Order: sequence, then C-alpha cells, then structure tokens
Amino acid sequence: MSLKKRSVSNGRLYDLTRPGESIPLDTPDWLAWLENPATTGFSYPILNPARGYVEGWMTVRKERRARGGAYWSVYRRSHGALRRIYLGRAPSVTHARLQAIAEALLKESVSSEATGLAAPLASS
Repeated sequence: MSLKKRSVSNGRLYDLTRPGESIPLDTPDWLAWLENPATTGFSYPILNPARGYVEGWMTVRKERRARGGAYWSVYRRSHGALRRIYLGRAPSVTHARLQAIAEALLKESVSSEATGLAAPLASS
C-alpha cells in the first residue's frame, strides 16, 4: 500500500482507504497501529508557519532489522540528497518528536535555499 494513502494532519493519522476514520497521535490506538505488523509507514507534513502552508512532506517508514524487531526512520529528499533520521522503536514515534524533526528539516531547507547549498541537519 502506498504511504501517500496514510498521512498525519492536525495531530491525527488519516488513512484514505478508510474514509471517516482517524487515529489521534500519542494514544494507545496510535501505538497499537505503529506496532501492527501490517503497518509500513506514513507521511508527515513539514509546515512552514511563516508562509502558512505545508512546505513538503517527510516519509516515516518502519524497517525490520536483522537483530529482530522493527524500527522507525524519517526520510526526506532535499537538493538531490536523501536524508535519513533514525526514530527508534514505536514508543519513540511521538507527535512532539515528529514535529521537532519536521521543524529541523524546514530550517535545513530554508537555510540551504538562502545559501544555495544543502546544510547538515543536527542529529538528535
């Protein structure tokens, strides 16, 4: 299933394959959804409050590791380079953490547009 069909807006996860249903972030239902083996990922908006609109999207993906278990990572392409930011296991995928990463990616994008170069993202 395409990750574009599942996205976050206003603190809720929406799945276009299930109209009218949503899951609030940071709830037991959210954690259960993240830990569900069928869940593979979703899109999260990068909002630019100075401009008042969504500047872009970051993709949040579940990845299986050889050591066992599932881990989450954020991906975002900027200036031809693919950025990957490790989130960790499902309990660390919180609205606050996603928002902080989105804000950092926005700052990186804005600073690289101003200089014409891709700036490194500070790791957390």
